[in-house]
Formats: sequence, structure tokens, C-alpha cells
Amino acid sequence: MPVLEVNDLHVSFGKSEILRGVTFSLDAGQTLGVVGESGCGKSQTGFAVMGMLQSPGKITQGSIKLEGRELVGIPEKQYQEVRGAQIGLVMQDPFTSLNPMMKIGDQIGEVLRLHHGYSRDKAWKEAVKMLDEVGVPAPESSARKYPHQMSGGQRQRVVIAIAFACRPKILIADEPTTALDVTLQAQILRLLRQLQEREGTAVMMISHDIGAIASVSERIAVFYAGRIVEVGPAEKVLKHPAMPYTRALLSALPNPGASRLEAIGGQPPDFANLPVGCSFAPRCAFASEICNTSPSLVDVEEGHQSECWRSTELFRSELNGNLTK
Repeated sequence: MPVLEVNDLHVSFGKSEILRGVTFSLDAGQTLGVVGESGCGKSQTGFAVMGMLQSPGKITQGSIKLEGRELVGIPEKQYQEVRGAQIGLVMQDPFTSLNPMMKIGDQIGEVLRLHHGYSRDKAWKEAVKMLDEVGVPAPESSARKYPHQMSGGQRQRVVIAIAFACRPKILIADEPTTALDVTLQAQILRLLRQLQEREGTAVMMISHDIGAIASVSERIAVFYAGRIVEVGPAEKVLKHPAMPYTRALLSALPNPGASRLEAIGGQPPDFANLPVGCSFAPRCAFASEICNTSPSLVDVEEGHQSECWRSTELFRSELNGNLTK
């Protein structure tokens, strides 16, 4: 049984539906990379799983199951018992994620006291141990520091320590390397991978950086306008994308041999005024009359699905190296 099952998830903010039928699953120890432009619904999917949608956001349809247990509709008190203990969260800005008025050791220990009933002394000792595990130098003295006394990379390690303190079954990492330089990004991604492998945690890695996602994910789900438009094993999706939007994202990656960066033309759609049919059609170089009708996810190979009327054609052309518009 998958540790996490999300089925036909719909989330609305007022009259705007910002998640429109999102379906995916996560197995223990697996990393699902969630990619797409800003505003496509990636983070809201994570917040929905965490039960942290901000008003007026609400789930209007669908299911979220943790090891078979339905989470949609459970009382907030029950969700508080799940949040942090069974589902951990790493946010993109470690400075605003931490309480500036609390020492680092107390912030890590608070999770253990709340969910495991640890005494203050036992929680503090475990916090020091967690700081050592995530590679924070001088963990005993670092535990006595406040967030502003630590570097950005160290603060992100603290956030990861808090997320892993209760050994959660699922970790949602929402742009965990955005505020860090390239060297620190690699270190943080490697740390997450090491902790995941040790604990067998399922990870949902959210990022707009498809290159970073590719280095840590077994599977990739590409989001556009609140829907998953391509999903499959990372290697297959990256080598032979069948959805024009995925191809556009990959073309926008920095290329040492290119004279300039490629850009995706047009603007992401307005959720309050989505186009008829395929939401990507107004920006798509492959669009035709049929794109005025909404496509569905179709299999292009085993375990690899794409939401485009020309998915099979584009996939075969990618395989043969003769893709044309």
C-alpha cells in the first residue's frame, strides 16, 4: 500500500479552482519531484496534504489518504497529531520558518515534547543529537543560538532537523534550496537524500527547478494550471518528454553551449479565467483546433503519462529524434 494516496483533489479559493483533479501516490522511501512555474499549484498541493490551506482555500472534492487513513474532513485536533509527527514540512525560507524568539534547541525539542511527550531535558538532548545528524557544527553550542546567529545553510539544516525529529512517514520539501547558493543547494539535497534513505521516508520535493528535482527524484510530476500534465519515472520524463510544457521547461534550463536562455512565451493562465480546452494551448507551439477540447492523461509508455492530444505522436518523435512542430 502506498504511504500517501491523493486522488482527484480539487481545491478552490473563492470562485477560483486552483487544483483541478490532482492524483498521485507515494511509496515509502520514494521521492516524487513536483515541478512547474510559480502559481501552478505545487505548493498548494503540499499545503492541502498538510491540512494547512489558508482561508478561503478549501478542498471541494477528492481524497488524501495516509497509509489508508482518510485525512480530508478529519477534525483539526486530529490533523495536529498527524502534522509534524507523521508528515514533516521543510519550507523554502528557513529564516521565516523559525521562531526568532526561541533558541534552536527549544524549537527542535518542542516537536518531540508535543508529539512524543519528552521531558524538557530529554527533548534538549535529542535536539542536540539531531543537529549533529544534520551536520550543524558544534551542535551543543548551536542549540543555544537563536536563528539570526546562524547562516542560511545552517538554518535550513535546523528546519530539516525539526522536520525529521519525529521520523515522519512523509516529508514535504517546498523549494528547500531556493534561498541558498549552488554549493549549499547540493549539500542540502544530499542531506535530505541521506536522511530519507536512513529513515525510509517518502518525500514530495516541490521546486520550479527541474534540474534540481532530477538529481533526487525517482518520479516526476509536472504541474500546469492546477493539474498534473505529465508524470512518470524521472529518467523517462526528462529524456523523452511527451507534453509540450515539459519540453519547454527543459529547454529553459541553462545550457553551456547556448548563446541565450530559451523562454516560455506568453503568461501562465489566470485561474479565474482559464482558457477553454487545454490550459497550455495559448502558449503551445504544437496547438491545433483539437486543443479547444480538454485532453486527459494517456499512457505513452509503461508508467509514463502525458496530458496532450499529441502525446503519443510527440513521444515517438522524441524517441526518433525528429520532432517537428
